[in-house]
Amino acid sequence: MAPVVASRDVRLAPPATAMVWLGPGRPHEAIAVPGVRLDVGDVLVELELATVCGSDVHTVSGHRKAPTPLVLGHEYVGRVVEVLDDVRAVDGVAIGVGDRVVWSIMASCGSCDRCRRGLPQKCRELRKYGHERLVARWELSGGFATHVHLRAGTAIVRVGESIPAAVLAPAACATATAWAAVDRAADIIDIEGATVLVTGAGLIGLTATAIATRAGARVIVADPDPSRRTLARSFGAAAIIDPAESGSLARALRRLRASELDIAIEASGAAAAVSTALDEIGVGGVVVLVGSVSPGPSYALDPERTVRNLTTVRGVHNYDPADLAGAIRFLEEHAHRYPFAQLVGRPHPLSQLDAALERAAAGADVRVAIDPRL
Repeated sequence: MAPVVASRDVRLAPPATAMVWLGPGRPHEAIAVPGVRLDVGDVLVELELATVCGSDVHTVSGHRKAPTPLVLGHEYVGRVVEVLDDVRAVDGVAIGVGDRVVWSIMASCGSCDRCRRGLPQKCRELRKYGHERLVARWELSGGFATHVHLRAGTAIVRVGESIPAAVLAPAACATATAWAAVDRAADIIDIEGATVLVTGAGLIGLTATAIATRAGARVIVADPDPSRRTLARSFGAAAIIDPAESGSLARALRRLRASELDIAIEASGAAAAVSTALDEIGVGGVVVLVGSVSPGPSYALDPERTVRNLTTVRGVHNYDPADLAGAIRFLEEHAHRYPFAQLVGRPHPLSQLDAALERAAAGADVRVAIDPRL
């Protein structure tokens, strides 16, 4: 048996490029990274496409705290160019040079108490791509770059060549999170035949709508934006409502001949939507809160109503490796049924990252893309 190599220096010619964010109001600066040192279990990936998540926009606008300097970006798809030692994908198959892959937004230790409990997204030693301060020997730590240095403990899923990059890139955040939200509801209630409310028709909400619909649910989507409500129809929504319109949810339930809500998936983070999800859930129902990822007003939960109605409230933040694999499997089997690719606008080159972030902030597209090969 050949000895295990503890590390390997990989030279890049031409050098990799990473876009470094220095703080609110300041443009990104490009840095050249001529090489990386891979440790055991590390993988080097060349980016095919990255997309801008809402949290990236919140960070650059100053609404979300983040360390600087920082390479943002955590939605991506790419191709393996180097791998050190025997690295396995989520399905157990060895990762090899040339594999097209999507990877988790995080690297986990796998051995702490939280990892052992099945909560790798809350690992004691967690490192998150696109969220960590730039440091020596891990400059390629985010998706707004030509390459990303994957650390040991990152969940990696091999993907086929036929699915467009615009469909795959958001899987590393939005799609996997949507899968996790529906899956956690399914722990309590059978999705097939359930009446589901999804509040917020962003990428997480639209994807959760498609996933729940394919599983046999009737989904009501609530969003204040008429264009997003129209999109929700394309992703399988049985009913769409304007949450500002009094009585709209009750009317939607009557049209669907449903007596009450079985599941509510709150994907917007809006205080009014959280309130609606908790107040309107039916007896024995489950509320999955996924959109509240930044500080906001508190909500006064009625403990008596929660107890008497046998309500389950679950929080979903990020996901585990099985969720990422499930999200990719869903896209492989069903993406052609829904206009996922149309949610992603024309790609920007890496050099125009600041313009791409401005477009994302304006809400012109559900997702804005960055193609480092342009």
